[in-house]
Amino acid sequence: MSIRESELILNPDGSVYHLNLRPENIATDIIFVGDQDRVNKISKHFDTIEFTTQKREFKTTTGTYKNKRFSVISTGIGPDNIDIVLNELDALVNIDLETRKPKEHLTSLNIVRIGTSGSLQDDIPVDSFVIGSHGLDLNGLLHSYQVHEISNPEVENAFVKHTNWSEKKAYPILISNSKELEKILKSDQTFQGITATAGGFYGPQGRVLRLALQDNNLNHKIDTFKFKEYRITNLEMETSAIYGLSKLLGHNACSINAIIANRANGMFSKNPGNVVAELIEYTLEKLVE
Repeated sequence: MSIRESELILNPDGSVYHLNLRPENIATDIIFVGDQDRVNKISKHFDTIEFTTQKREFKTTTGTYKNKRFSVISTGIGPDNIDIVLNELDALVNIDLETRKPKEHLTSLNIVRIGTSGSLQDDIPVDSFVIGSHGLDLNGLLHSYQVHEISNPEVENAFVKHTNWSEKKAYPILISNSKELEKILKSDQTFQGITATAGGFYGPQGRVLRLALQDNNLNHKIDTFKFKEYRITNLEMETSAIYGLSKLLGHNACSINAIIANRANGMFSKNPGNVVAELIEYTLEKLVE
């Protein structure tokens, strides 16, 4: 049965609705960034650029770096945007846009997120790199999908017990990264741990301006969570959605973050632009080795 026009929306030129992309416009190796301005900071290293487009916050540039084809895509902020980007990317490679039917032979994308984040642990310093071994969904997006086969109830239940997680919130879901991509990206320069993914920047991440929090001690509970080899290293707004949707759709994903703040000791990077530039070069070199 064909997917209805209201469910898979295409633009008049046949491109997918939000990303403004056609299948030939993207590589199978994709780099995600949140900030649209960061797309150029990556693509300036490319040897060739074949295509670029932008619609709303979604900017895409496709080109080659050391003979390897990449697409760099800005997702904007938050798990809701990731839901758009990953579903539309999957449609580009795994749905025939003419017949509106899933393809018989599916394509797996390799997706690496280059992001910025705040460390939750005193021993992970500002200006370091952190690979998310797992994404911890604290925002509830993944509950819209059937995730029971890719989650980790043992760790999730331990986290709920440790934090006295409110029953009024979505139950946390833990999703692993692609171990193949992690192996490519990790080195003596990187730390690893769970990347928690919040649904907002202020209250959901424990920041107080004028609004009181549901749980004033939640950040400390998150910081101090330990279960077997698991601990939570950093907190941001995209990783669990990337990991969960990638696993469900058959893609490989790994998130690596430049640590520009340390929430444990209150420090902030003296030059966050430098550490992001260093992470971009580090990641590109790792991906072409």
